Amino acid sequence: MAQRRLLEGLGVTVAEETAYRALLRHGPATLNELAAETGSSAAAIRRMLPRLEDLGLISRVAGRPLRLVATPPNVAIDILVARRQEEIAHSRAAAALLATEVAERSGPQPEEVLEVVTGRDAVARRYLQLERNATSEMLVLVHPPYAVDISDDSENRQRAARRGAPVTRGIYSPLAFEHPGMLAHTRRAVADGEQARLGQVPVKLAIADARTAILPLVSDEDRAVESALVVHPSALLDALVGLFETLWRAAVPLRLATEGLEPEAWPQPPDAEVLALLAAGMKDDAIARQLGLSPRTVQRRVQVLSERLGARTRFHAGFLAAQHDLL
Repeated sequence: MAQRRLLEGLGVTVAEETAYRALLRHGPATLNELAAETGSSAAAIRRMLPRLEDLGLISRVAGRPLRLVATPPNVAIDILVARRQEEIAHSRAAAALLATEVAERSGPQPEEVLEVVTGRDAVARRYLQLERNATSEMLVLVHPPYAVDISDDSENRQRAARRGAPVTRGIYSPLAFEHPGMLAHTRRAVADGEQARLGQVPVKLAIADARTAILPLVSDEDRAVESALVVHPSALLDALVGLFETLWRAAVPLRLATEGLEPEAWPQPPDAEVLALLAAGMKDDAIARQLGLSPRTVQRRVQVLSERLGARTRFHAGFLAAQHDLL
């Protein structure tokens, strides 16, 4: 049965790892002994020796016949990791040099400004890559459907735990909260530091560090996550940033409570959630689904809130809440 590969990520091939692990089990061994242990030939082991020694996995024992000994795993792994880190550092330096050469040209070429991503999984991976690489600020226009599974909040937790995590500003479309679990997802994001507002969202959009944006390639909502357009520094990207800032100024702050709704008392923090969803134009049934309540409980709560605000209609209640900075 094939052994599980442990050193693949450090540049060690299957044959090299097999020989190294066999030598660890056997102890110092000759070429013939190691060949028998691995099911290979002595000639094959001999051809592999320079590479194994270069990787720091084995060394030779003085004397005749030739005998080999495995480097202790803790030492061998440290050597391999140090080598890989050095290679990564060189690659990053090369990337910086190449970027400088590109910057010396008159400007970006059209094919370098736009990148097309096709397939729901590919779109989700590209969005997560953009989010994970952000260092300063993420700007997000939130509108269904979603390529990323919002029920899995591991990305939120990883972003919050990352040192130097970017500030996130999100504008949520009223339709965003029609999706089951979206309110709970947003509540956790706000608890982790996201600045959330409720407002007009003409298109799904995410912008990382004002340098890279991703948005749907087509306007058809049913196909919005099947393909995406990635925009790199350009006038188009500047326009998308400007669009977000305009919508941000017009949006209403969304203050979400961390506890469940208790319909008996007034005022209390969760009331802001009901008012925000009212202002978004959501019906009682949709609000009930998001807050995990019965429609009758929500209806009673809306009635109490409307009476407290002196509102004539549901929409009027949301309008007055915004006027009094209750959202």
